[in-house]
Amino acid sequence: MGDILFAAVNVARFAGVDAEQALRAAADRFARRFAIMEQFAAEQGQALAEMNLEQMDSLWERAKLARPRGAQ
Repeated sequence: MGDILFAAVNVARFAGVDAEQALRAAADRFARRFAIMEQFAAEQGQALAEMNLEQMDSLWERAKLARPRGAQ
């Protein structure tokens, strides 16, 4: 896993991207989407732990649409 991260940082460096900032932004985006997924599941009277992978994937896709890329 370390080699993959090292390679990703090098690619980011060559592309002129701040790798740490990009990783933090991606983690923040994931956390927001996951919270939206939990909200959608609760609205359906379910917990994510009770859902199968297909159901969670559906909520993930809805969460991505609810929070457009680049939105704060």
